[in-house]
Amino acid sequence: MVLSIFAFIFGAIVGSFLNVCIYRVPQGKSIVRPGSHCPACNHSISFYDNIPFFSYLILKGRCRYCKTSISPRYLVVELLTALLFLALYRTFGLTSELGVYMAFVALLIVISFIDLDLQIIPDVLSLGGLLLGLALSFVRIPFSYKQAFLGVLVGGGILFLIAAGYQFFAKREGMGGGDIKLLAMIGAFCGIQGVIFALVLGSFVGALVGIPLMLAKGKDTKYAVPFGPFLSLGAIVYVLIGEAILYGYIHLVTGI
Repeated sequence: MVLSIFAFIFGAIVGSFLNVCIYRVPQGKSIVRPGSHCPACNHSISFYDNIPFFSYLILKGRCRYCKTSISPRYLVVELLTALLFLALYRTFGLTSELGVYMAFVALLIVISFIDLDLQIIPDVLSLGGLLLGLALSFVRIPFSYKQAFLGVLVGGGILFLIAAGYQFFAKREGMGGGDIKLLAMIGAFCGIQGVIFALVLGSFVGALVGIPLMLAKGKDTKYAVPFGPFLSLGAIVYVLIGEAILYGYIHLVTGI
């Protein structure tokens, strides 16, 4: 129980830092300096105004000094990260895999919210995450570097072929390079099985959300719903319960 609470609190603290990354990375700014400050009035934020959850609620979502509204995204990211870190701890316990997947999920959260905001996936996150996943694969057990490299090749290759085929037949770009690199990054952490799971689930959920939105707003909004968050969702579900779902599906189909 105590460790579960610690995992939740740790996730909230990390989520606060992820908010900084979401805001600064697309602008090419340092995520270390300067310290936390209000983007509207540039006033430094004191530690007591930077406590996850509580500071936002106490200040009613506004800067203490200039009273500018603060996006509720900050609260959402902190809560989401806290809940996911708790779920990861409950799944993997105090193991090395817990640390690996905490880093992986943190990357996916930053990528997803940047993609939602700007419809871009910065290379420093996708390619940086890919390299991190490959490096960690040499020390992970039972996941191997072979699984990681194959995951990268298949992950990047599948979406590249889909994107190239769509562009050839439709004569327009249907998928950005950022999504291709993201799926390759997922492969570095989760292997081929995780790539396929993330792509299938991400495509299914993406269609459920995207098609009604496109019908409601018109054909010209085909890029209104970025694919990165759905791939990230698929990868997170795979990490937490993917193998159980796959084994259950195999048992249902084969009876074994």
